[in-house]
Amino acid sequence: VQLQASGGGLVQAGGGLRLSCAASGRTFSGYVMGWFRQAPGKEREFVTAIGWSSVTTSYADSVKGRFTISRDKAKNTVYLQMNSLRPEDTAVYYCAADRGGSFSFRPNEYDYWGQGTQVTVSS
Repeated sequence: VQLQASGGGLVQAGGGLRLSCAASGRTFSGYVMGWFRQAPGKEREFVTAIGWSSVTTSYADSVKGRFTISRDKAKNTVYLQMNSLRPEDTAVYYCAADRGGSFSFRPNEYDYWGQGTQVTVSS
């Protein structure tokens, strides 16, 4: 089972990026898929999550209205569209899968993790 995150990079404040998380090795039917981020010297924090049907989503207050999560079940891929980026969004972004479907904010509730992709927002 593998989650492969991609799409990170360097962007100026106010710009946007789209991250992708491709799952392989199994289908994540019924799993909640989430994105977390970790800045240097800080704990890993919840960003957003999406349910299997894509009807239910959850966002951290800090990204509401700027970030959008979506998933393509046919491609087994989850996306994170990030707009109006700020320097404080700079972090390594990780995708994760939770078979329990709890929409937890806690990283230890997630069962599978991608390797992370660096997002750097310059001021």
